[in-house]
Formats: sequence, structure tokens, C-alpha cells
Amino acid sequence: MNEALLRSLTPSVLGILVRRGADFAAAEDAVQDALVEAVRVWPDEQPRDPKGWLVTVAWRRFLDATRAEAARRRREDRVDEEPAPGPAPATDDTLRLYFLCAHPSLTPSSAVALTLRAVGGLTTRQIARAYLVPEATMAQRISRAKRTVSGVRFDQPGDVATVLRVLYLVFNEGYSGDVDLAAEAIRLTRQLTAAIDHPEVAGLLALMLLHHARRASRTAPDGSLVPLAEQDRGRWDTAMIAEGVEILQAALVRDRLGEFQAQAAVAALHADARTAEETDWVQIVEWYDELAGLTDSPVVRLNRAVAVGEADGPRAGLAELAALSDSLPRHTAVAAYLHERDGDLATAARLYAEAAHKAPTLAERAHLTRQAARLNTGRPG
Repeated sequence: MNEALLRSLTPSVLGILVRRGADFAAAEDAVQDALVEAVRVWPDEQPRDPKGWLVTVAWRRFLDATRAEAARRRREDRVDEEPAPGPAPATDDTLRLYFLCAHPSLTPSSAVALTLRAVGGLTTRQIARAYLVPEATMAQRISRAKRTVSGVRFDQPGDVATVLRVLYLVFNEGYSGDVDLAAEAIRLTRQLTAAIDHPEVAGLLALMLLHHARRASRTAPDGSLVPLAEQDRGRWDTAMIAEGVEILQAALVRDRLGEFQAQAAVAALHADARTAEETDWVQIVEWYDELAGLTDSPVVRLNRAVAVGEADGPRAGLAELAALSDSLPRHTAVAAYLHERDGDLATAARLYAEAAHKAPTLAERAHLTRQAARLNTGRPG
């Protein structure tokens, strides 16, 4: 079963159903039913036109659900409009669907969660992790969003800020390796940049390019994580870095700073350093100060503590860390790193082991476990 193919076809099939008149919540349910049917049937015989097959099955599921609701019996007339099996339109509706999910009837956080689930293909658990909330809480939020938009006509697209937030989170999940969505997020952000002249749209594209340029060096051949300081910078995509820096500089000169431009500036400073030792940590701290002022995000402040530890020494970083809640994701891992840099290897080893138990991914857990083992056995870093 080609799960990647199913995931890539989902937005287009969903868009076709919405254009044919299905409200979003019902269309999303119908597409999910079609995907389940594909998982059951395709291993024996995959259709020659997978997209057309999904459109046909999803439309039938939508019609079946429509007939079951007395209040929507008038939609039975659309049985005659059922698309015949065969090639489906090649229209790319993905970006339009992102805007439609950012509907004015939803709060920004609910709109982001719904889009990530329905269009981005992320699981409820992945979305919950991105928002730093329990999975059950996120499941309730997504359910409420579906109920809110049920029956709503999507003729009032949402705002750009919400769409940017969705694209950013989709890229982050793709970049983490759990779901390969990073390239798709970049493609859609390029489309958005071409359609909307706004420095924050450009800032997000620059940020994605600067991070994506380092992707090949982030893992070793055995799949283990490689920290930024240890990455082979010769494997970084210099053309992508140059493009990202150029886009960022053009956005910054417009003097309308936003969080994505500030994050891209941090990424650009990392990309500009020929070695880890040459990283301009003082400037990075200054950009994190700007970010903290724009977002007041605890994750930003956690990253700032790391930067302060590099710029002013590990004890300064630990002092910044002490002001933050130890419930923050990766707080313990940061504490372990700073204690190691300060020479307290016993505390660092204990904290690395503790952080490994809290790690959100298997790769990160394995990396932190190796760090603890390295200190416990006295091997150099």
C-alpha cells in the first residue's frame, strides 16, 4: 500500500468534493472513508487512476451520508451528478483549502488544528505535540471545529496569518521526519509568496529554505540524529541557503518585522557560520530578544537560554533556564547540555537519561540515551 500516494491525493480529492457543493466537514469524512476503502482494496488491485477512484468512492460516501439526514434530503438530486470513473481534474486546490479552513467562524487555534488534520494529513497526536497540549484536548478542539463549520458555505476565506501558522507547523512536522511534508509546505508557501506581497510570507519561505538546506546533514547513515554543531556543513545546500538569505534580506528592509522573519534571521546566522565555533551567538541572542517581544513564547525563551549559554557561558544559560517551567518540552535536555558545558558531568548524565524518557520521538530518545551513556562511560563528546 502506497501511503505516500494516498496522502498526496487527499487535498485534491477533498477540494473536488468541496467544489461540487459538499460542506467541508462532510467532505472530509467522505474522503477519510474513501481512504479506508483504498487501504482495504488496493493491495489486491490498485486502480489505473487512483485519484479518479478516490473521487468516485468519496462522492458516493458523501451522497450516502447526505441521504441519511432528513434535513438534507434535497441533496439527493445530486445523484445524477455523480462523477463517472475516469481521469479527474488536475487542479491543485491545496492552498485554497488552507484558506477555507481558516474560516472566520473558527478561532485561529481551531482553524490551524482543523487544517493540519483534514488537509495536512497530520495525526491528532502530532498536532497536540506541536501545540504543547494533551492529545485528548486537541481531539476535542478538532471535533468542536468540525461541528462549527458543519453546513457552513466556505465563501469567506480566512486570514493570511492563520494560513502561515498552518504552513509553519506542517513544515515542522515534515522536517521532524515523522511525516514527509516539508517539501509540500515549501511548495505551497512559494505559491503564497507569488500571490501575496507581504514580508512575513517571504519571511516564512526564507525560514523554510534555510532549515531545509541542512536536512541532508541532520541524520547519520544509521538514522541517528546529528546535532547542529556536529553536522557536515559541506552537505548543506548552499544554493538554497543563498536563496533564503536573499528573500530574507528583501523582507527585512521593508521594516515590518514579524516572528517568521526573526526566526529566519537566526537560521541565517547559523547558515553563515563556516564552523560551529564561528557562530555569532551574540547576534542570535539579540534576534531571540526580538522574537520574545513578538511572541512571548516559552519555547522561544528556552531557545534563547541555549543561545545565552553559548554567548555568555553555560552558567548564564542555566540562570535563564531557571526562570522557565521545567515542564517545557526539551527543558531537561537543554539543562543537561548546559551542565555538561559547565563541567558537571554527573548531573548532565542524569539529566540526559531523564530527558530521554521524555523525548517525543524515537530518534531523539536514542540520541539522548547515547549522550547519557557517553558521559557515564567517560568518553569524550
